[in-house]
Amino acid sequence: MAGPVVPPVALSTASVYPEPVEAAFEIAAELGYAGVELMIWNDPVSQDIMAVHRLADRYGVPVRAVHAPCLAITQRVWSADPIIRLRRSVAAAADLGAGTVVVHPPFRWQRQYAGRFADETVRAGERRGVRLAVENMFPVVRGALRVDPYDPGFDPSGNGYRHFTLDLSHTAASGSDALAMLDRIGDRLAHLHLSDGSGAARDEHLVPGLGSQPCAEVCERLAAGPFAQAGGTVVVEVSTRRCRTRHERTDLLAQSLLFATLHLQPATAAAPGP
Repeated sequence: MAGPVVPPVALSTASVYPEPVEAAFEIAAELGYAGVELMIWNDPVSQDIMAVHRLADRYGVPVRAVHAPCLAITQRVWSADPIIRLRRSVAAAADLGAGTVVVHPPFRWQRQYAGRFADETVRAGERRGVRLAVENMFPVVRGALRVDPYDPGFDPSGNGYRHFTLDLSHTAASGSDALAMLDRIGDRLAHLHLSDGSGAARDEHLVPGLGSQPCAEVCERLAAGPFAQAGGTVVVEVSTRRCRTRHERTDLLAQSLLFATLHLQPATAAAPGP
């Protein structure tokens, strides 16, 4: 009888910033990550799918997911049209053999895009066989002002999307109950961004276990459920931008991989009594 399936743990290329995309492949190979999530942003290599193919082949590290360019700073990567950006992300994922595209909910000022967004999430799966997993976000806080810039909101888990990404740094920044959100998403969870946060109103992306989020319990729930069998991936997405050396960066990413590996092991059945 086959044993339980353990979810693969991949490394977000954003986790090596400010080093370039190639550093993520190199570190993932060195530490034993099962792949990378390609963040498409202002780094030209991240936008060059043939270059990414070559990196994957050189280091023997597959691309397991693509993060669409939907950050405020990437609104003109590939195109000023968010529909084109999304479709190019889906095409890139299909070309790279990645089963998932991570995407943020539309901004409120993107009214036309917001009106077509739900249909695009369905289109990705039907036409390209790629899951478009909508990610939970967080409000913007400036002093006493708290603004939700997303349509229909920073927490999409109550919407009828087919697939979701749960980000634990974002649940911390929004003051959301991560376990309640996980329950709402249920078997529609396709992707986990594993990181942590202190509960401050900002996106911290701490090493899992160093903040207030139930990172261990979320991993243990995924290990006990159908997440891995359904093709789910756990992606370490932590901030190492303050690291002064490659050694410091690698150490944080090794800690994160160890945390994930320990808590994603399925519970073993208790030994029978005498």
